[in-house]
Amino acid sequence: MSLSQAILPEFDQEMAATRKVLERIPEDKLDWKIHEKSNSIGWVGMHLAEIPKWADLSLNQDSLDVAPPGGEPYRTPVPASKQEILDRFDQNVASGRKAIAAASDEQFAKPWALLKGGQTIFTTTRGAMLRSFVLSHSIHHRAHLCVYLRVNDVPVPALYGPSGDESGM
Repeated sequence: MSLSQAILPEFDQEMAATRKVLERIPEDKLDWKIHEKSNSIGWVGMHLAEIPKWADLSLNQDSLDVAPPGGEPYRTPVPASKQEILDRFDQNVASGRKAIAAASDEQFAKPWALLKGGQTIFTTTRGAMLRSFVLSHSIHHRAHLCVYLRVNDVPVPALYGPSGDESGM
C-alpha cells in the first residue's frame, strides 16, 4: 500500500470531523473572543479552512515563505460569513485530497522548508508536514473551536465518540 493510500482515510475522517465543527459556528459570533489576547471564532474557523491547503503546498512546492522579502506576509483572511469559511474549507480539502492521492512515496520523503523573510524556520519531509501541520494542527484548532462553541452554549458535535451534547457519530 502506498503512503497516500494509507493516509487518505485519516485525512478524510479528520476533515469530515472538522467540517462538522465548522458547521456549528454561530453566524452572529464571528468576532467573539474568549479573551482579549485570543483570536476570534471567525479567525479560528478561517484558519481551520486554510489548513488543508497546506497538503497541496507541502506536497507540490519545495518551500513556503510566510513573509517573503519585498512581499506581503501571510495573514489569515477575515471571514464575512460562516458560509465563506465552509466554502474555503471545502475547496482546500478537495485540493489537499487531490494532492495526497497523486503523491508518490518518494514525494512524501522529499524535504520541505518553511521560511519567513527568506530565512529558513525549519526543514522537514513533506510527509511530516502533512502529519503535523495538516492533520495534527487541524485537530488542535478544531478542539480550540470546540471550546469556543461550548462557552457560547453551542452544541459540540460527537467526533471520536459521544460529546456532552450528542450520543454518538
